[in-house]
Amino acid sequence: MRVGILSDTHNRVERTRLAVQLLIAEGVQALIHCGDLTSCEIVEECSALTCYYVFGNNDFDESELSRSMTLGGGVCLGKGGEFTLAERRIAVTHGDSAREIRRLAALAPDYLLYGHTHVPADEKHESTRYINPGALHRAPTWTVARLDLASDELLYLDVVDHQRS
Repeated sequence: MRVGILSDTHNRVERTRLAVQLLIAEGVQALIHCGDLTSCEIVEECSALTCYYVFGNNDFDESELSRSMTLGGGVCLGKGGEFTLAERRIAVTHGDSAREIRRLAALAPDYLLYGHTHVPADEKHESTRYINPGALHRAPTWTVARLDLASDELLYLDVVDHQRS
């Protein structure tokens, strides 16, 4: 199973639409958003597939976002949570809380996905692989990631917006 990972979309609706289309073209079957959506329009774009969401430090209207996530068939994990896909344990948080990262890391998931830094990262700590997909806002290159849960292959994808602002 392939999953798409995105983060820090910061209400860039068109850019998010392009990212979701790119990930779908790459064969992803589910999306994981690592926070800082900032608007329900982003949730609507991500609802093209089942999506797992966490809140970031710029997601101020959590109740409205949560309602939108539920209406779109998504799963809201609050500030952080864990779930299983294709027999892989996946923990997700935004990355702005060291306490939340420690809490999730203590669960020893296969993957710990996070955002916040706007910088792609892929590191292994003990049995957990930490992945940051990069960002679709305030980054020199806008990136998302495709993760194949069967092969453990990670691919970063550049999102090109021809109307870059």
